Amino acid sequence: MQKARILVVDDDREIAGAIEKLLTLEGYEVVKAFDGLEALDALVTHNIQLILLDIMMPKLDGLSATLKIRESKNIPIIILSAKSEDSDKVLGLSMGADDYVTKPFNSQELLARVKSQLRRYMHLGDMGSVSRSSAIVVGGLCLDTDAKQLTVDGEPVKLTAKEYKILELLMSNVGVVFAAEKIYERVWQEDAYSVENTVMVHIRRIREKIEINPKEPKYLKVVWGIGYKIEKH
Repeated sequence: MQKARILVVDDDREIAGAIEKLLTLEGYEVVKAFDGLEALDALVTHNIQLILLDIMMPKLDGLSATLKIRESKNIPIIILSAKSEDSDKVLGLSMGADDYVTKPFNSQELLARVKSQLRRYMHLGDMGSVSRSSAIVVGGLCLDTDAKQLTVDGEPVKLTAKEYKILELLMSNVGVVFAAEKIYERVWQEDAYSVENTVMVHIRRIREKIEINPKEPKYLKVVWGIGYKIEKH
């Protein structure tokens, strides 16, 4: 299977070269651009599957380029920036970026983010993979309620029957907080008496299967003293 072609956009040629070397060693094909306008030109002449995009660039900055790209393309964009403030990340993501990595970055983390975005893009962009009517999609989580199958960033994940029912309940009600007792009653179909530990163990196992870092969950959140929810994405 041919590896994806990635567009690396950074006005610092040394950084662009280092990223190119890193990605090439992983088997990816790399196209480089050194400002936002060159990036737009590269998208016209090359079939690109993912963009790594610096923010601070001449001619056309990364955020403006992101807005322009989003007018016609849905390919994953990972912003690379020396700005690490949460407000900068929120701004980048709100303008259409899929992920945000701060410089200096860890090479392995960057590769993991690249692979995650590509898996998700290739999987969700695959015609006929899961019909929308039977799929609940939250970020990189895709729950096929007909096949009773979960994929995380395009990778199938095995769940027990109880884990599946808990996740289906929470993903069907994104942002809604469910107390442990309510989860138990809905999933086990029994009255709930001192069930916090039982539910907590199942929540922990689900986190280990769906989160990159279960200790800092992206999807399955605890609302202390109240219950659990799937975060909106």
